Amino acid sequence: MLSSKLHLYRTARNPFSLFNCYCSSFFTTLINQLEQNHQSLHNITMTDLSDYKIIKEGEAEILMHAKNEVFYNKAQVNNRDISIAVLRAFISKRKEEHEALLSKRRKGAHKVPENNSSESVPEEEVPQKTPPEDHKSNGERKVEEEISPEEGKTFSTVEGLVKTTEEFNATEEQINPTGVKVKRELKPPRVLEALSASGLRALRYAREVEGIGQVVALDNDSASVEACRRNIKFNGSVAVSKVESHLADARVYMLTHPNEFDMVDLDPYGSPSVFLDSAVQSVVDGGMLMCTATDMAVLCGGNGEVCYSKYGSYPLRGKYCHEMALRILLASIESHANRYKRYIVPVLSVQMDFYVRVFVRIYTSASAMKNTPLKLSYVYQCTGCDSFHLQPIGRSISKNTSVRYLPGYGPVVPQECTDCGKKFNMGGPIWSAPIHDQEWVTSMLADVKSMKARYPAYDRISAVLTTISEELPDVPLFLSLHNLCATLKCTSPSAIMFRSAVINAGYRISGTHVNPLGLKSDAPMDVIWDIMRCWVKTHPVKAQTEDLPGSVILAKEPVLQANFTRAVASLSKAQAKKVARFLPNPERHWGPKLRAGRTITSKHVSLLGEAAVNGVLNREENDEPKSKKPKTDDNITS
Repeated sequence: MLSSKLHLYRTARNPFSLFNCYCSSFFTTLINQLEQNHQSLHNITMTDLSDYKIIKEGEAEILMHAKNEVFYNKAQVNNRDISIAVLRAFISKRKEEHEALLSKRRKGAHKVPENNSSESVPEEEVPQKTPPEDHKSNGERKVEEEISPEEGKTFSTVEGLVKTTEEFNATEEQINPTGVKVKRELKPPRVLEALSASGLRALRYAREVEGIGQVVALDNDSASVEACRRNIKFNGSVAVSKVESHLADARVYMLTHPNEFDMVDLDPYGSPSVFLDSAVQSVVDGGMLMCTATDMAVLCGGNGEVCYSKYGSYPLRGKYCHEMALRILLASIESHANRYKRYIVPVLSVQMDFYVRVFVRIYTSASAMKNTPLKLSYVYQCTGCDSFHLQPIGRSISKNTSVRYLPGYGPVVPQECTDCGKKFNMGGPIWSAPIHDQEWVTSMLADVKSMKARYPAYDRISAVLTTISEELPDVPLFLSLHNLCATLKCTSPSAIMFRSAVINAGYRISGTHVNPLGLKSDAPMDVIWDIMRCWVKTHPVKAQTEDLPGSVILAKEPVLQANFTRAVASLSKAQAKKVARFLPNPERHWGPKLRAGRTITSKHVSLLGEAAVNGVLNREENDEPKSKKPKTDDNITS
């Protein structure tokens, strides 16, 4: 295939007259480079493979060295699988939006002649969501560094040159029968993996996602870039044609490539905060940002001051802390986007294993950005009974067609809790608007089930998506039934009884994917405590000191008389069908692994497992160099 193309390139005469001066020197250099790259695909010998372990995930395979040189985390298979599902949904949604826009333009073009037949049909063009002409267009690959910048502007690769040659005689836009200019077929999306390490994620994107364009993998570690390039060649022609690896600082690269990528993936080891400002600028209008944060101790309140310095929000240590971590990350991304007249629309937000992962679309609109304060809230949490209340930062007033934005009313709580009399801690701001798009979630769940064999972590991600599809979308944070009972020191009602009482009181309630015991409800806290007071009346508790929060709560008579009769909607559809929603870890020591470059020692047994640690230590002992001058009998006698 490659040789036939090269023959075509060599025999091509005058691809375009404007660039004849480049034909003699440029073609020769570029063709020689491609021939060398083609020969290097199989340069990895069996001797080299003996030092590596082949890891297969999905349709991609990577070579991992026995030593901890480049980071690879097996537990992140859930992360990669759910990212592929989102990427597939994004490509499909992007195509639908493009076709809808074209249809709208065509309908608008038909109405113009009807209003004024003497006027010619205006040539309307579809708004560009792709970068301007002076930027690299979608689907093009960058030229090797040996080529001058001027030549790089003219040609990208030989494949790009042939494509340009074929399109040279064609018009830039095709005219449809109505006479309206219509943009050609939507170009494949470009993807940037800003922190690639071994490149496994980029390779899976290229090999498993249909309709994807170029995938750019970055890393500022030379060993990681070398491993990524080795893995690209190891995965064959598809990976070589679609994935390119660069040694670069992701922040600098994204800042120097604004509005260029349809999807940017951030999956750092730790906090993504230092990458957010450049990432929101690198995404095209309507593109998607995928972001992971693994610093859960910071986000969940272990170091509140550190969280504030990184994300601009103060966390609270409630039972809902993992969902609050999701909402803090979303608020931080929104804050960075607002600086450039942009805003986010969350598609999916997931907390699983040891990290949080958010998928947001980024749009540019100075007017829509004004709605941001309506989507953010502060959280007041009682220090005694753990009741929480949200205070929106802003509000809006609509009059006729105008909208006025004002500060939010406050405070929403008094100095002391009305339920137990204790003080409040204040946290936030957090993202209090919906964190999922249920239409996307339903579409992704159907896609995952239809392609079950192509997802290594199918059981886990289908369970997570199923639970998310049943969450109340407009209820921030959640209650813990066991935590309520711990405050009152009473026995716990079953989840079905409690949910039935809430439903019978006229409120909504659902589970949450974050915690199997968590319950989302739009019922106010005084209703929740009334339900628990009614439960304690039939299930008495032992006498307690009067100053405890539980004693103060139970000392009040309930205003609402709870009805614990089983409600029809007390079980979700997944529970009724006995569909798994929460699965145990597939193996022991499932979680974050050691950062790349650190030496594995016996103290890492609890993190990696005894077998893994012993295997590495034994291998290192065998690799120790022998003494240059072995002892002999002559040496001993002398």
